[in-house]
Amino acid sequence: MAAENAAEHGQTAGEYIVHHLTHLQSHAPKGVADLSVFNLDSILFSIALGVITCWFLWAAARKATSGVPGRFQAAVEFLLEMVDQQAKGIVHNAQSRKFVGPLALTIFVWILLLNAMDLLPVDLLPWVWGQAYGAAGGDPHHAYLRVVPTADLSVSMAFSVTVLLICIYYNIKIKGLGGWVHELFTAPFGNHWALYPFNFAMQMVEFIAKTVSHGMRLFGNMYAGELIFLLIALMGGAWTLSATGILLALGHIVAGTAWAIFHILIITLQAFVFMMLTLVYVGQAHDHH
Repeated sequence: MAAENAAEHGQTAGEYIVHHLTHLQSHAPKGVADLSVFNLDSILFSIALGVITCWFLWAAARKATSGVPGRFQAAVEFLLEMVDQQAKGIVHNAQSRKFVGPLALTIFVWILLLNAMDLLPVDLLPWVWGQAYGAAGGDPHHAYLRVVPTADLSVSMAFSVTVLLICIYYNIKIKGLGGWVHELFTAPFGNHWALYPFNFAMQMVEFIAKTVSHGMRLFGNMYAGELIFLLIALMGGAWTLSATGILLALGHIVAGTAWAIFHILIITLQAFVFMMLTLVYVGQAHDHH
């Protein structure tokens, strides 16, 4: 759709991709707060899908019965049991699992929905937004919108930093503030004053490395998937009534279908991996060294 519009309005392939990778940001006067630093599209879709996640889990709990479950209840129960088994195998503190288990379930469902936005046609929502923006008196060609929040580094890193804060909380809760500080300076090399700087440095490197890799893994996979969908969309936008054009159109259909099917595995796997690493990091926060 927009790939064809890009050709009609003289956009090059590079300009088309850059347009799709540009976030919706506020252009209001800075005033007290500079809202232009916020990616409004990522915030909007994250909140909307977060609400849907809460509704999904609430509806499952509300409709749960002790009799023969329906398809929806059976699916949610399967998901709940899977997450609960993983939590029991990693986080051995039963009291902590009362919070960590639902947290892991929420993370999995929420990130799965955020990732699934990548399965929408790449030009659908940006085109709708462009029409609405144009109807409001703006230039549709300057109506930017990205619909995959996890392909935004700020969203992925916000998830991982939140997990870091939860891990710090459990480190202090389980070991006490003094015990955790003692561990920061005595592990992994041993309790000796000469080793304190090296122990502390290693602990900081570990915290930073885990947090960065946790968010970057999710971001990198989803960003790459988004780029591939854009390249496939360009194939469809370049079709003409010629042998080459028809082959490009067929390639667009075949490649788009194949990548979408394969991408279902990727978006599910990335949500699962992020959830599992969250459980692993929280479980490590319970361990004494």
